[in-house]
Amino acid sequence: MTNALPFLITMGDAAGIGPEIIAKAFADAPSDTAGCVVVGDVAVLRRAAALVATVRPGQLPLSVAELTHPGDVSALPPRCIGVWPAGNLPAPPAYGQISADSGRAAGECILAAAGAVLSGQARGMVTAPIHKEALAAAGGPFANFPGHTEILQAQAASFTGKTIAELPVRMMLASPELRTVLVSIHVSLREAIEAVRFEAVLQTLRITHAALGLVLGRPPRLGVAGLNPHAGEGGLFGREEIEVIAPAIAAAKAEGILASGPFPPDTVFMRARTTAEQPGEFDVVVAMYHDQGLIPVKYLGMEQGVNVTLGLPLLRTSPDHGTAFDIAGSGRADPASLLAAIRMARTLGR
Repeated sequence: MTNALPFLITMGDAAGIGPEIIAKAFADAPSDTAGCVVVGDVAVLRRAAALVATVRPGQLPLSVAELTHPGDVSALPPRCIGVWPAGNLPAPPAYGQISADSGRAAGECILAAAGAVLSGQARGMVTAPIHKEALAAAGGPFANFPGHTEILQAQAASFTGKTIAELPVRMMLASPELRTVLVSIHVSLREAIEAVRFEAVLQTLRITHAALGLVLGRPPRLGVAGLNPHAGEGGLFGREEIEVIAPAIAAAKAEGILASGPFPPDTVFMRARTTAEQPGEFDVVVAMYHDQGLIPVKYLGMEQGVNVTLGLPLLRTSPDHGTAFDIAGSGRADPASLLAAIRMARTLGR
């Protein structure tokens, strides 16, 4: 891959705010979106461009052009969104409504973008939000996947001739103040507790060490959260820390990974937080399950949070918010997190 290749932005669920924040990103930050191509439905993006023109009457309007190949983006004029068609819909859907058609279209955009990146036609992909109920309603190949991460893992495994088990991935949510990586992702809390196993924790530490080391240019410092209150309090509140997490940390240390813990979950994130006044003790917190890790990052500011999938043979980032059906079509959606995801992709794709 070369730096001349484009980045692809999937449109997300067409009934949500994804198309709007994409259009606003192109309008507000032409330098960040230069060389980016939207993978999606042309009519949906034209509706989004018209919405932005309505709520920002003082700006020059955006145009939307259909591309036959992602590389054709270099020939577009300024303030023009290049769209590589995928996930075509009969018509732009009603805002804020779950539909199988929107779920299918969003899924098809993900597959098309990932296929282009894996085959060397693009440098990486940035995914706008999808709605998991709509994706499930779409049926077919999408009904078995709860989100982006699982779709991309399956497609990458197929492309590389591996099983899904042979291509483990992890979610990292990153903001300027805090990074966190999750041992488990989209499973129930009961399943997440059961997923705290020696192999899973050690694998997470290995993936985090390798991926974040490439970003930082040095071995990252990993702070590991416990599962139970007070990290188990010496076994009084659970033995996962003693029997699973601490042995995995010891094994990681033996491999040269800078991991420490397990620490009480209610304080480790504060210790890792980097502010203008004080750097964090850790470069990343390894959390045991979805909400344990994501709530602290999102609380510090969703507008700067970026979701990065670690372990894939392709580059994928995403904003850290959802489809926001409650405000879709109102013109109030904020593109800041999407722009942060685009900037993160450019940093990682150098």
